[in-house]
Amino acid sequence: MDCIFCKIAKKEIPADIIYEDKNVIAFLDIHPLNKGHTLIIPKKHARWVWGVENFGEYSEVAKKVAKALQKAMKTEYIAMGVAGNEIPHAHIHLVPRFEDDGHGGWLKVENTKKISEEEMKKIAQEIRKFIK
Repeated sequence: MDCIFCKIAKKEIPADIIYEDKNVIAFLDIHPLNKGHTLIIPKKHARWVWGVENFGEYSEVAKKVAKALQKAMKTEYIAMGVAGNEIPHAHIHLVPRFEDDGHGGWLKVENTKKISEEEMKKIAQEIRKFIK
């Protein structure tokens, strides 16, 4: 299987990781809709989120990361999306929202932000400070 998320989980492809445990890994999206846009994936391949073993654990990680994003990105509004059509590996999107972020009421997937590698590393570091 040639799954990019499996390769990230196995550390075959670099990523700005903000959380990791034995079953789940969370990292910054390389095509972010806003600063801090995070993907949460199970390390074991599952096509859909409802196919994730220990789904309760998986959703608790999403909650933990969302709370860290609120503090690190200084916003209460963290949008969560579970689409699953762009990469065939279960994943949850957490996207910090900001006033005048260019998305309006709904996130616009074509409205990605350009963020330098250096800034992505700083953002990841800031988020990791608030992971509990």
